[in-house]
Amino acid sequence: MDIHILIIEDDSSIRNTAKAFLERNGFIVDTCEDGLQGLTQFFDQSYQLVVLDIMLPSMNGMEILQEIRRESDVPVLMMTALDDEKNQLNAFAYQADDYITKPFYMNVLVKRVEAILRRIGLLKQEIRIGKSLCLYPGSKKVTYREKDIEVTAKEFDILVLLAQANGSIVTREKMITHLWGYDFEGNERIIDTHIKNLRGKFPCAIIQTIKGVGYRLEDSL
Repeated sequence: MDIHILIIEDDSSIRNTAKAFLERNGFIVDTCEDGLQGLTQFFDQSYQLVVLDIMLPSMNGMEILQEIRRESDVPVLMMTALDDEKNQLNAFAYQADDYITKPFYMNVLVKRVEAILRRIGLLKQEIRIGKSLCLYPGSKKVTYREKDIEVTAKEFDILVLLAQANGSIVTREKMITHLWGYDFEGNERIIDTHIKNLRGKFPCAIIQTIKGVGYRLEDSL
């Protein structure tokens, strides 16, 4: 499941940097710099989480939070320079899910977002393969020996399929059906291309070819 996040923040530097960090971790992110426009966008689209500033043009974040809560239980993370007790208590009284004050580290923002999504069951726990490879289905993130590996959505899905096979061979036909559907009319060699590209992103061989049959993950991971 793709996770869509809406950031409503009028500071362009913070807005764009937060968007970049969240996208780097596999989320789909829309942004808005105006309060009223942000609220309209929220109800026009489908989002799994909102990152919301308080001091905004046309409509402040507390008002937006109240409007959201009248019709939705989508989690809201307040992201603001207002660090006083009153504003924080008000935010939680209006059912904010978390509150982070500026300045903050962007990696901390990402972890707060992930924590909220885990609590509501949208971000599944990681899939560990051996001691080295780790897959994060919610954000489509991959790490190998604790280092991030940049993969495409299809490459990620291939890794998950191989991981779920628990050491068994996954045939090309099964990959085609799982990734493109029964009505796929292209060349099955597309799988070989994805596997080749995927292998090139890791420092050692992680996928074994079973000639004429398919693929499986290496046992030594």
